Order: sequence, then structure tokens, then C-alpha cells
Amino acid sequence: MVSLSNKIHLVKVGRKMKLKAKLQLLVCISLFLVLPGAGVAGEPIFKVDPTTNNGAKWRIGYYEGGAYINYQKQLTETVKGLMQLGWLETAELPKQSGESTDKLWAWLSTEAKSDYIEFVANAHYSALWENDRRSTVEDEIVFRLNNDKDIDLMIGMGTWAGKGLANYRHRTNTLVFSTSNPISSGIIKSVEDSGFDHVHVRVDPKRNERQLMVFHEMIGFHKLGVVYEDSLAGRSYAAIETIEALAKTHDFDIVRCHTKSDISDKELAEQGVINCFNNLVKKADAIYVTQQGGVNSRSVPILVEIANKHKVPTFSQSGAREVSYGVLASLSRAGYKYVGRFHAETIAKVLNGAQPNQLNQLYEEPPKIALNLKTAEIIGFDPPIVLMGATDEFFEEIIVTEPSS
Repeated sequence: MVSLSNKIHLVKVGRKMKLKAKLQLLVCISLFLVLPGAGVAGEPIFKVDPTTNNGAKWRIGYYEGGAYINYQKQLTETVKGLMQLGWLETAELPKQSGESTDKLWAWLSTEAKSDYIEFVANAHYSALWENDRRSTVEDEIVFRLNNDKDIDLMIGMGTWAGKGLANYRHRTNTLVFSTSNPISSGIIKSVEDSGFDHVHVRVDPKRNERQLMVFHEMIGFHKLGVVYEDSLAGRSYAAIETIEALAKTHDFDIVRCHTKSDISDKELAEQGVINCFNNLVKKADAIYVTQQGGVNSRSVPILVEIANKHKVPTFSQSGAREVSYGVLASLSRAGYKYVGRFHAETIAKVLNGAQPNQLNQLYEEPPKIALNLKTAEIIGFDPPIVLMGATDEFFEEIIVTEPSS
């Protein structure tokens, strides 16, 4: 048997075989990927060059269901993409803390320099993951869009925002980012059609399937543990329909544990997931770590400790960040760089006259596998050479995170 250290050495000195190894791995599990930002046949070509709104700046607003690290990361990379395209002057963004987008938006509205766009200071909305607050905030946004008419483009971040803004209650151009599955959650009709002329929703319908196929190929599990909120949004976040379909074709059972996700009490959400992990490690031989309110930088180290103690392999739905914290593996998002560029180009096309529903909504991330070697060692998982050769990001230690504010 080749030792783990020798495998790492072989990978480092033999990176030329990486592409071949990656293709072997991905082809054998039927992963069909497209390049980021690729268009579809027949899609009109729209400019992405900076332009004013008849001499004035385009005014941009923002709405999210609540603070979530993926929202912060995607907004950050979208801003960087706009800088690369020339819509904003290039500048160093402020260091972020916690999971909120408040600090970044405050900087954008006061410090960012642009002749073309304005991030409106009082147009940053959040429902704070409070159901009672949600409808009030959405009514306020819609009233503003229809009556004040001082917003030219809205960014909707996440499933709550998508469901609140993807409708004909208003006609303001709206781009929805960071929804787990906008089709199953009822935000859009299909990959090809959002159902609304003024709405564009980024969609990657095969992302969760790709992840689960990789995980199953790696581990060959028979009982997959999944924690999720048993609601329409919660099942969408966790890709339950995809998991159920793959369970039939790949002959594994689903071990479910329900918790509360979209709630303002984060400690309650976190404790629910921790309780579920303590339950799942006794019943499942693998766990899919899904996106939800209780999975964050505070709870992930605890979840990792529970899973690793019982030698249960884990796979992150979110990406490499959680792998750095000790989750065994994931398909990396490459630091959100590519998806941020896709969002920036979509904004640029709309401000250049494109109707949102004319633009391609399909975006499939490039294949980048992340693997935590320390966790592999702890749980006794011996990664095959083909997996090592296909992996883009290795983490040789488990990062202990500081509690987020």
C-alpha cells in the first residue's frame, strides 16, 4: 500500500497526469460540464462595456433573506468582477467579518468610485431570517420599486429573496443569485425561462448531482445522512429530490434528520444540526453537509469533530471553505471567482439593454475537487491515486475557526 505522504509526493511531482486523472474520474461518473459563462445557441450578443443611464448612474439595490457566508462571498466576487469590467474603479475591498453583507454594502455606497453605477445606501434590505419580518420587507421593496422608482436593478440573494422578487408585483430588472435549486423551490419555470421578462436567476441544476456522484464514487456509502428543514425551502436547499432520485439508481438509503434552518435564532439552528449529527453518526455511513442556517463557521468544527470521532466521511454542499475546516471533501467553488464574474457580466449586459430573461441562466462551475487529508487520515479513508490526481485543493490540516461575530 502506498502511504499517504508518498501519494502526496507523487501528485506534486506528477501534476502533468492531473488532467488525464481528472477526466478518468469525471467521465466514469458521467459528469457533463460546461465552461463558466458559456452561452447557449441563438442567444443574442450583448455588450458588457461600462455605460451610463443617459448620463446618470445606474442605481442598484439588494435584498437577502438574512446573513449567510455564501451571500457575502458571492457579492464580494461580483463587485470584483464589475471592477475587472471597468464599471467600478479598482480598489481593495474592506476586510469582512462574520457572515453579513452590511459592511460591504456600506463601503460600496460611500467609498466605491464609479461613473456608471451607484449602490444605493438605503437600498440594502434583509429579512434577518425572520418570517414575520419577511413579508413586511418585501412589501416595502415592491412599494419602492413601483412608486419611488429610484432603483434600476435589484440583486436578490438567496431563495427567500428569489421567491420575494421573482414575480410581476413589480417590473424592475432583478437578478437572483445563490439559490440552491430555483426550479424545485418554485422561483423559476425552467433552466431556459425564468417566467418573467424582468427576472434572471442563475441556475446549475446538476451541481448537487455532480457532488453526490463524486461522493458515492469515493466512498460507496449505503446509508447517506442528511440534515435539513422539512419545508419547501429546506428541501430545496438540501437537494432532497436529487438525493431521492440518486438513492433509487445507486441503491442507497437516506437517513434523514429534520431541524430548523431559516430562523433568526442562530444558536437554536446550530444546536439542531449538532443534535442531528450526534444521531446520524450512529445510523449513517456517510453524511452530506447541506447548506442551511445551522451550518456555519461556529458549528462546522463541532460537526467535523462528531463525524471524525465516529469515522463517518462527510461531503460539503457549500465548497472548499468547509473542507478547510475538516469536512472530508467537496467540489470547490474556486473562491467564487468564476460565479462572481458570471454575475458581473449579467449585470453589465442588463445595464447595456438586455432583457434579463433573454440571457442564459445556466451556469455550471468548473470541476475543482477539494480534499482534507487530515480528516482522511483520522477516519481511515485511503484516497485512491486517481482521486488524488484529480484533486485541485488539498488541506493537510484542519483549520480551527474563530467564532464569527
